[in-house]
Amino acid sequence: MKGAEKNHTFRRREMVKTLERYGIANRRVLDAFLEVPRHLFFAEEMLDCAYNDGAYPIGFRQTISQPYTVAFMTTLLVERCSSGKVLEIGTGSGYQAAILDALGYSVFSIERIFALHERAKKLLTRLGFGVACRFGDGTLGWMEEALFNGILVTAGAPREPELLLGQLAQKGSMIIPIGESSAQQMTVIQKEGNDFKRELFEYFTFVPLVGREGWDETVF
Repeated sequence: MKGAEKNHTFRRREMVKTLERYGIANRRVLDAFLEVPRHLFFAEEMLDCAYNDGAYPIGFRQTISQPYTVAFMTTLLVERCSSGKVLEIGTGSGYQAAILDALGYSVFSIERIFALHERAKKLLTRLGFGVACRFGDGTLGWMEEALFNGILVTAGAPREPELLLGQLAQKGSMIIPIGESSAQQMTVIQKEGNDFKRELFEYFTFVPLVGREGWDETVF
């Protein structure tokens, strides 16, 4: 193993130890974070930041979420949906999709910014992750592939997108941050029969969920 790769491996382990100190305890989630090389989702000039617990720009006013945020959302999903089909809204860098793939889900991911979609799709394919990527309005979901056991929304929504709720399988869960543009409350919505059960968690700050059932792009 070359020196640089040894350093990345060491820093990845340190990142996971930090996640454990912050309360992430699900072993499957932690093992996925150990497996996926986060630095490969960063531009060369940003490599020193790859294993810090922070969010960093990836272009087009988008970010790669901090590891704790990714781990928190992923844990909420794993605890309610241990396997099956998962739809991710907001491919971004592709890192969250790679974590989901490493956990054994059948992953479908939508990105509204074409350049990010193309970049993430090529990277995920090159790294051997079996993620199906699509360019389009994520708030509309992926009707051809529904129903989903889990839906993970990686952008802040002003409200619950009705079309996404309609694409949840029975007992399926949607993990979505909902609120104002400045801060959103992490929300879990689980389908039970014809009803939806909701659980509320802590607040985070995400880039806005833009689309027909999200924020209007002209506002930002």
